[in-house]
Order: sequence, then structure tokens, then C-alpha cells
Amino acid sequence: MKKGLVMEGGAMRGMFTAGVIDVLLENNIVFDGAVGVSAGAVFGCNYKSKQIGRAIRYNKTYCNDPRYVSLRSFLQTGNLYNEQFAYHEVPEILDPFDSHTFASNPMEFYVVCTDMVTGNAVYHRCEHGTTEDIEWMRASSSMPLVSKVVKIDNLSLSDGGTADSIPIRFLEQQGYNKNIVILTQPKGFVKKRNSFLPILRVALRKYPALLRTLSNRHITYNETLKYIETQQNAGNLFVIQPPEALNIGAVEHRPEELERVYQIGRHEAQRELQHIIRFLN
Repeated sequence: MKKGLVMEGGAMRGMFTAGVIDVLLENNIVFDGAVGVSAGAVFGCNYKSKQIGRAIRYNKTYCNDPRYVSLRSFLQTGNLYNEQFAYHEVPEILDPFDSHTFASNPMEFYVVCTDMVTGNAVYHRCEHGTTEDIEWMRASSSMPLVSKVVKIDNLSLSDGGTADSIPIRFLEQQGYNKNIVILTQPKGFVKKRNSFLPILRVALRKYPALLRTLSNRHITYNETLKYIETQQNAGNLFVIQPPEALNIGAVEHRPEELERVYQIGRHEAQRELQHIIRFLN
């Protein structure tokens, strides 16, 4: 039996995921592997490095810092979340990412990106937690329109949520058959067609395959939710999700709002903790 953890993205809805995984870490819940998408990648990596509280801490500390996320950063660099500050200065100096623990932890950790040329999902295993792995995490969370293309290994990459928002099937294909799925939308949520598609068609006209994937994203997402519900009803996986819409945007400058969503994640994980333990064992 291989135990897996799937972490959906959702920008600052990811604070819900951060709350959930901190409770799981505090209770010594061990997984054989995990996969994160977008915010699920950049926050979920702290599971493998065993850094309880790190995601909520640095987000609350720097959410008002224009070096971290700001219109100024976007206008100057093309990235709403500043590459140099958010992906180098913070994890390397200000709130160090524990790459040593990350590398020594046997738990497999995958991130999902979208190949902008093919429109397909790209899955990458991060093993060392060094600059190269963090670059893959950055690519996974690089939202179209507000982030530049991330170039890695001759690939042009962007937000993994475009091609595979909830990569449960990927993890199952790796042999994981006892999986916890953390969603950042409440039960009953139905994704709608992207209202920014007219703008995206202009901005991303060089990437027709990516535009097709973006156009069909809501269809793929809703189908995946149906699959998850079927598997959950059959007892094959366990879902943790907010009790209601989190009502937090892609950018949040109020530390108290980040804390609010984080605490909802903690509450849901604590409420479900004994069920999670029984499911995994």
C-alpha cells in the first residue's frame, strides 16, 4: 500500500492547504508521496521539508511588501509575484527553506506544470529542494497573464492548474492507492468557463495548444471532481475541503485574511483527524 497526498492550487486559497498540512505534520502523518499544483506546490513542499508553519509565516510577513507581490513588480519584471524576492531572497535568506531535510526525507514530491507549446501537463519529481526544484515550483505557480514564461530544460512552462488542477490520476498511476486529496473549493463547486479567455487569446496567441487547454479547463476540472466523488464514495480516497467558499483572491495584502483561511484549514484537519488516521491505516 502506498499512501499519497494530492494538493490542489488556488492562489491564496492555498492557505487552507497550509493549515491542513500543518495539522497533519503535527500529528506525524506520514505519506509515501505527494503531488502539488501551483499554490499546492509552493506551500506543499514544506511537507517534505517538515517545516510546520512556514507557509503562513512568510506569507503574513511579506504580503504587504511590494518586493514580494505588487503591481510594481508586475510592471517592472512581468511577474506579479517577484521572482528574485519570492523565490530566492525569501527561501534562501529571510525564511530559509530546509533543503537538507527535504532531500533526506524519502517521501516523493512531484509538482505539475503546463507545457505552453503542447498544452499538456508536465510532472516533475523534486528530490533535492535546491534552486532547480524551486524553479519548477515557481513554474507550477506562474499564472497566465501575470507571470512570465518559465524556461526549464528547453520547455516553456506555466501554471500547472491549467492542464491538471487536481492530479489524482497521476498519483494513482505512480502506484499510490491510499490517497488524501486536499481541495480548496467546497463540496458542490462547479467551475465555469474562464471569463478572461478573450484577453488570454490575445496575450497567448503564440500558444494555440495552451489556449485550447485553457478553453476546456472547466470541463476537465469538473470531470475530475466527479471522478474524485466516485472514488470517495467507494472508499478509495479521502477528501478534505472547505465547508464553504473561502472568498479570498489570488492576491491578499491583509495578514488577518490569510490567517482566517489558514485557521479554516486547521479546523477541518483537526475535525477529520481521526477519520484520516483510520483511512490511512
